[in-house]
Amino acid sequence: MTNGAMIDDILIKYTNEHSRFVVLNGAMVHYRDEGNGYPIVLLHGAFSSLHTYDDWTAEFKKEFRVIRYDLLGFGLTGRQRDDNYSMESQLRVLRDLLDTLRIDRCVVCGSSLGGWIAWEFALRYPNRVRKLILMDAAGFLDNDSIPLPFKLARTPFANRVVRMVVRRNVLEQFLRQVYVDQDKVTEHLIDRYYELFSREGNPDAFMIMVNKTQYRNNTHRLKEIKSPTLIIWGDEDNWIPKKYADYFLQRIPKARLVLYEGVGHLPMEEVPIETSAEVQRFIHGGGDQSNLFYG
Repeated sequence: MTNGAMIDDILIKYTNEHSRFVVLNGAMVHYRDEGNGYPIVLLHGAFSSLHTYDDWTAEFKKEFRVIRYDLLGFGLTGRQRDDNYSMESQLRVLRDLLDTLRIDRCVVCGSSLGGWIAWEFALRYPNRVRKLILMDAAGFLDNDSIPLPFKLARTPFANRVVRMVVRRNVLEQFLRQVYVDQDKVTEHLIDRYYELFSREGNPDAFMIMVNKTQYRNNTHRLKEIKSPTLIIWGDEDNWIPKKYADYFLQRIPKARLVLYEGVGHLPMEEVPIETSAEVQRFIHGGGDQSNLFYG
């Protein structure tokens, strides 16, 4: 089978009737736009794709307009010709997508890397973010907050690391690190992460993102975020420890934290029912009003 045929198979497998492709900031971006109502944008993390929000979307689209897309370098958006995966480029893509879909203001939610993009977007475009949701979000850039695969990708033998990650069994081990409930690490889940991350060009994009892209720590500006913010965190997150949830809570003025006991790095996948209900309460303005709550 040729590489082109393999790519076509992945496209067929991971698109559906809601999938669309649009050129934004020079990138061909895969996105989905489902449901009606107030818009909510869902941003995934590294190694992932828009499919991480399948369960949430099934629930949210009953009431909201749900927009999700594959970030630059991941999923079916994949590697870019200019290999520009900077925060500036990621923010432009999000802005241009909202412009294309004629969305002036929305709820923005992000997980891990997507959480980092979400809060940077709220800083850059405060009038466009009605409410902000951060799940196990990145952005502090110190050693403890950098997930293991990123640390490995910065080693002198980084190319070997990427070749290892492209092996299905190694990526399975990474998945088992981010899930606490091992029964939820199914063959279907492993296949999805493996096939989309190992898609031609994506591993190279990841290496460039980690080793050649310059990122700036803007966490000193978190105090400037004006949007009401819900912070969701798995209290057994092995990739970004829960102490960073407190860091976000302490720095963002209108923030509330919900910790999920016995949950890892991907609360929206591991406990989709509980987390989606919490998000709906937050969007509607209800729920416990204290700063810290255990889900």
